[in-house]
Amino acid sequence: MEAITIIYLALMFISLYMFSFFIILTFKNRDKLFSYPKMDKEYFISILIPVYNEEESIGETIKHVMKLEYPLDKFEVIVINDGSKDNTKNIVENLLEIYPNLKLLNKENSGKADSLNKGIEIANGELIAVVDSDSFPSNKSLKKLGGFFNNPKMGAVTSFVTVRNKDSNIFAKIQSLEYVLLGWSRKLLDFVDSVYVTNGPLSLYRKSFVLEVGGFDPKSITEDIDITWNMLNHGYKTGMCLDASVTTIVPNKFKLWFRQRTRWGLGGLQAISKYRSMFFRKGMFGAFVLPYVSFSIILSMFAFLFSSYLILRMILVKSLTTGYSIASNSSLLYLQDINLYPSVLIFYFLVLFSCSILYYSYILRKTDYYGRMNVKIFFNLLFYLLLYLTFYPLIWFVSIYRFIKKDHDW
Repeated sequence: MEAITIIYLALMFISLYMFSFFIILTFKNRDKLFSYPKMDKEYFISILIPVYNEEESIGETIKHVMKLEYPLDKFEVIVINDGSKDNTKNIVENLLEIYPNLKLLNKENSGKADSLNKGIEIANGELIAVVDSDSFPSNKSLKKLGGFFNNPKMGAVTSFVTVRNKDSNIFAKIQSLEYVLLGWSRKLLDFVDSVYVTNGPLSLYRKSFVLEVGGFDPKSITEDIDITWNMLNHGYKTGMCLDASVTTIVPNKFKLWFRQRTRWGLGGLQAISKYRSMFFRKGMFGAFVLPYVSFSIILSMFAFLFSSYLILRMILVKSLTTGYSIASNSSLLYLQDINLYPSVLIFYFLVLFSCSILYYSYILRKTDYYGRMNVKIFFNLLFYLLLYLTFYPLIWFVSIYRFIKKDHDW
């Protein structure tokens, strides 16, 4: 029991330490969370939209992008059709007659990363925006993201992603909470130069830097993670604007969600393996980003295994003692076995859990994504903390298995 107590306390200490780190960042930078630099100049921006069989969404996405509050003569939209077999090509071709700054590049299917590289080859912009085919950027998002490039070392800036279909079912609602909390934490990492993902729904890149680092890696199944790490590895900065929002559609069925998340997990493992030589090297990428991401994965998996061990051990002990009590015709429960005094283990868990509830409620209120906190949102938050996060490490186990088997299929 002493060893178990030590392990439990170590996990609680690490969790509280990391939690305190984000709390400190929050209150230290609370006045700058939604701020962004004003653009020194209006860059010409090429907006790349890679598509593959996206007939249901590509038309609306293009129309939405064309409504961005940015001078029409200062941006172009390039749709890269990655060998779609549905009506995607025809839909875009019809829109070419309406929008003079819209271009269509047709190519054989070779993946999203290669599509983006092909788009960059014909792009005229100094900055490159990448927009997923089912995403709707907010009207002023380009201007808000563009100001970060006043810094000549800025390589990539990402946006605040929210869920457009959050009301479709409880599964989508839980993911919408997750996206808000992830976006918030990503902004906090911006204050320590450690934004390690520039998301697919909307991110902005300096074209010359993308070309310098070799473009998007076709071998990576999460090209947005890889290009961000590549930028950081070359000493360029990455950023995040919490006030530049974009909506996206999330999977509302378990099978689709599981497939998406294992792909993300596999892509993260690919990136860790690719850049492993930079561990604990000079600079925030090697000194913080790589260790932080790797340790977070290990910690979540270890906590899951340790918790599973404790639960299974408790069930086994209870079943054995119950069986013995029945066989010996003795009492199943004695008064002295009832302990009404909370242990230090329970105390630390309750402290961490209560602080998490309060902090996450604060985040939801500050982002104003749900409006005022109510009973439904509170119980969604409880579900997210107690069930969703508890079983999420299973994604990492499957991702590691696929990584070892070199199963990189989508």
